[in-house]
Amino acid sequence: MVDNIVSKQNARLGFIGLGLMGSRFFRRLHGEGWKIQGWNRSRSATLPLEREGLSIAGALAPLVRASDVLFSSLGNDDAVHAVYFAPDGIFANVQPGAILLEMSTISPVLCTLLHGEAARRQAHLIDLPVSGSTPAVEAGAVTLFAGGDDETFDRCVPIFQSIAKQWFLMGPATAGVRMKLVVNLLLGVHMEAIAEAVALGERLRLNRDALLDALPKTAVVAPALLGKFAKIKAGDYSAQFPLHLMSKDMSLVHAAAADSGAELPAASATQQIFEQALPESGDLDLSAITPFVLNLANR
Repeated sequence: MVDNIVSKQNARLGFIGLGLMGSRFFRRLHGEGWKIQGWNRSRSATLPLEREGLSIAGALAPLVRASDVLFSSLGNDDAVHAVYFAPDGIFANVQPGAILLEMSTISPVLCTLLHGEAARRQAHLIDLPVSGSTPAVEAGAVTLFAGGDDETFDRCVPIFQSIAKQWFLMGPATAGVRMKLVVNLLLGVHMEAIAEAVALGERLRLNRDALLDALPKTAVVAPALLGKFAKIKAGDYSAQFPLHLMSKDMSLVHAAAADSGAELPAASATQQIFEQALPESGDLDLSAITPFVLNLANR
């Protein structure tokens, strides 16, 4: 049994990054009874949360100093680097012994840098990226991939139980991030394949509604993408996981592949299509790649 298990009675939580995913994790942890305060770089994003009675810090530094466990859920490497290394950021204010749970999907290079600096500051960092979009966060059904030491991971299990369906310690520092890149390669390529399958079905003059009703009932569609068929059918591309973030993750995949010597022809082709779609569909849901591919097929 690991000593000093994190509990609702003994831990003060801080949450940095209250966007699509972060705001939902923040609400869920609050609803599960954790003592938690949040902070976001853009003040406007915090207003709905404040109206709901959730606690929002006025500045980052005091939030960091007051937190025993600190979460970060941000959009890209630049945002994560800025929050950690700013003069008023995490590393300038983190207390020795604090736990840092980095949930952003970032590059292994930056993740290595964060682990090294956290150790220098006597803090315990776990890279903890998330598999699952906003509905899964709300339902507490996400999967967590962790990289770090097993003792810190075990101490945090009560937190994981409040926000996730399952959690895996993939290995030492950066293993969680590396696993997330593997998973998101599959997500991106599968979504592109679905878009192309729908395009082919329409060109073969299949009834569109019948096609979209039948495809998700086959054995070849990944569970994470089942909900995308209803969005395609309704033409509802409101963001659950924005296309621009998927494209960013595919760029991280390609950078990691280049560093490791892996050849990824299908992922490369997928990323080219995503990049073409960004100007008109980047802020929409990942499933918005479907009408873009349909337009390509009909040219």
